Amino acid sequence: MNQYETVIGLEVHVELSTESKIFCGCSTKFGGSPNSNICPVCVGMPGAMPVLNKKVVEYALAAAIALDCKINKNIIFDRKNYFYPDLPKGFQISQFYLPIAENGKITINTENGVKIIGIREIHIEEDAGKLVHDTAGNRSFIDFNRAGIPLIEIVSKPDIRSAAEAVAYLEKLKMIMTYLGVSDCKMQEGSLRVDINLSVRKAGDNRLGTRTEIKNLNSFKAVLRAIESESKRQIELLKEGKEIIRETRRWDDSKNISIRMRTKEETQDYCYFIEPDLGPIEIFEDWIKEIKSSMPELRDEKIIRYQKEYKLSEYDARVLTSSKKIADLFEKTEDLCKMPKEVANWLMVEGMRVINEKGMDADELNVQPAGLSKLILMVEEGKINRTVAKEMFEKVFLENIDPEEYVKEHNLGLISDENMLRDLVQAVLDENPKSVSDYKSGKTKAFGFLVGQTMKAVKGQADPMLVNKILTELLNG
Repeated sequence: MNQYETVIGLEVHVELSTESKIFCGCSTKFGGSPNSNICPVCVGMPGAMPVLNKKVVEYALAAAIALDCKINKNIIFDRKNYFYPDLPKGFQISQFYLPIAENGKITINTENGVKIIGIREIHIEEDAGKLVHDTAGNRSFIDFNRAGIPLIEIVSKPDIRSAAEAVAYLEKLKMIMTYLGVSDCKMQEGSLRVDINLSVRKAGDNRLGTRTEIKNLNSFKAVLRAIESESKRQIELLKEGKEIIRETRRWDDSKNISIRMRTKEETQDYCYFIEPDLGPIEIFEDWIKEIKSSMPELRDEKIIRYQKEYKLSEYDARVLTSSKKIADLFEKTEDLCKMPKEVANWLMVEGMRVINEKGMDADELNVQPAGLSKLILMVEEGKINRTVAKEMFEKVFLENIDPEEYVKEHNLGLISDENMLRDLVQAVLDENPKSVSDYKSGKTKAFGFLVGQTMKAVKGQADPMLVNKILTELLNG
């Protein structure tokens, strides 16, 4: 038994996919030139008044329902006071006293079986701006485009015990948010950011140790490494009889270490008080029912339906639903060609191969179901063989080519004229008299050679079954 146990709680900031910011009409679009999507409200100009974006509350409610939370029927906003250069007002509008939801859960699969991770609360808040550092010139610049972007912060209970469990929790959470459509969760763009609260204690001790917080991790790999590194650091300190200091740290991924930033703030340091410019909000039961009825099917539900409706295995269903983009592509393509197993096989084998080889995220795909459906139907109808189809698949998957037009343009269709094919097979036999003689003397391997030579002669544009049939007829004359 390990002498020490790691105790982990995660705070996950999820950027909501609304078109405008939480308290103003500025665009939330990522990638604009610095300070181009700002107004007096989101940069905290004197006298500017916030107006709450209703869609933000609706997205937060959808997340709360999906995470099986208790929704608070009366909510308020609070001012969280702290002074950073990228926080233009000198405070952040957040929720402290009455968050939108509490006491939820996520079920994850671990090496020890199914485990429930509790969610302490979900609260709504605005994002801060972004500091851009010029290390060469020893200067920093502020981009306020991100200021006022709507967030929900999902705070777990300290139920996580390992880096692997933390990643499983985050993967499940990301999956739920993307299936709901409340966020794209693109970690490379900051749409999902993770703060780790971690402590260690002797195994069997129910008391929580002194925790540290590691801020703003933007990849699951970084979360995994940060947890393993910080856990090891704290255990070594305890073994040496040293004190663990409650502090905030940042993760340096290149050095694989966390670095102290500052001592950890306590709740009273933020001097919370109710936001005077926003009134209380009442969440009516009818509003919750309306949100619930409009929520899309989530992954766990899809896995069950795919097995029942499409007669797929649980494994196939899990692979196809591992990305909402792939699941949507599967369903739309199947709806066009009505061959679920064929569509599943093409996506799981060739589709995943292309994604892995190109180092892509499934969400980057822009393939049209119509093109993929045409490709599958052309194979099933004998218009092209699977070898040609596999070569075309990547172009369909990445370039959205029209399979029918591509086949015509490159003359890739199967030779359907049996008389023409018979003449071609006869020419192969005439060119390989020794193999013909070997076959007739009982050397069956010669038949395979002749099939190969024929397929080479026709550039793969023939049905192998028909080639076998004609070869057999001509050889056995």
